[in-house]
Amino acid sequence: MGMQIGIVGKPNVGKSTFFTAATESQAEIANYPFTTIDANRGVMFVRAKCPCKEFNVTCNPHNSRCVNGTRLIPVEAIDVAGLVPDAHKGKGLGNKFLDDLRQADAFIHVVDVSGGTDEEGNICGVGSHDPCDDVDFLEREICYWFMGIIRKDWERMARQCEVEGKKIERMLAEKLTGLKIKEEHIHNALTELSLTLDKPSSWSDDDLLKLSFMLRHVAKPMIIALNKCDLVSRDKLDEVVKRLKSNGYVGIPTSAEAELALRRAVNHGLVDYLPGSSDFKIKDVGGLDVGRRKALEYIRDHVFEPYGSTGVQLCVEKVVYDLLNLIVVYPVEDEHHLTDKQGRVLPDAYLVPKGSTARDLAYKVHTDLGEGFIRAIDARTHRVVGSDYELKNGDIIRIVAKT
Repeated sequence: MGMQIGIVGKPNVGKSTFFTAATESQAEIANYPFTTIDANRGVMFVRAKCPCKEFNVTCNPHNSRCVNGTRLIPVEAIDVAGLVPDAHKGKGLGNKFLDDLRQADAFIHVVDVSGGTDEEGNICGVGSHDPCDDVDFLEREICYWFMGIIRKDWERMARQCEVEGKKIERMLAEKLTGLKIKEEHIHNALTELSLTLDKPSSWSDDDLLKLSFMLRHVAKPMIIALNKCDLVSRDKLDEVVKRLKSNGYVGIPTSAEAELALRRAVNHGLVDYLPGSSDFKIKDVGGLDVGRRKALEYIRDHVFEPYGSTGVQLCVEKVVYDLLNLIVVYPVEDEHHLTDKQGRVLPDAYLVPKGSTARDLAYKVHTDLGEGFIRAIDARTHRVVGSDYELKNGDIIRIVAKT
């Protein structure tokens, strides 16, 4: 799949519950720090409008799923060991946590908004810990991790840049390639900072820390899942959202436990519910005892009523569509029947960065298509478009290439 979203946070905040709910996998869930030691990997989905209804056809999805006109497109998720303060120095499972996150394109930081877990992830009284402190500490740990990598051999690299006239962006990109940080990320980060690009040897440790912070922001965007939202008042949660927003973060009220309960109730045939929906319907069936019914009514009253959803699907889609700025396109080989070589209708849905061109899509489908690109055809208008045609969300495109 290529793209990966890291589910991060300190221990015991509902991180693995979030991961399990979002991926419908079976990550180990328990109420104590460091339950997750080896990273769990799974597949989450983002929703998109499938063109099957528009064209009144029955689609045959190959790399995704379609549920009644909603295309579910897979995204890889990784749930890593809980992070504690000074993880960048190896405290807790710090080094493992950070290594597991190298290939993540973005983070969902799960925070206990109820303030019921201390900085180490131990249970404390609800409201006794400030959830915004957790956001600050995780940001700091990631930035110090980045800085530690940049700092290694920095003097030699800075001198080489000045003596040989090499671009510092290129040299840093080579150094940070293992973190999936590209030259354009570094260029964008440096543009935001007032650093002397032709004299990097003059940069202080404080400058390098600011660069690390900006690189995290640019190269690995992060959303805050304000988990356990049912345990705090709406006013208290709104105050946390406001404080986070003033520091440049997006906070989403979330109840991973409610999402997991609903998905499991769906699997047992007890409710009708689609992830991301603003409501669910309790079925009048056997197997729904008084306790389960009460639990479902609690979810409706304390999660859906005040917040509109469990927030889990919203977090995933905010990351993919807003933070990573991706759109969905549907490549086909026959623009009249919307099929591929096997005759499958609307077989593939691809997530591509906004601003991608027809040629970019050709390369994403197959290198040979990109290299042999002749033209593309918009299946809606049947117009021929060139290699530099900028793709729009929901486009259905046929690539014509030399064979």
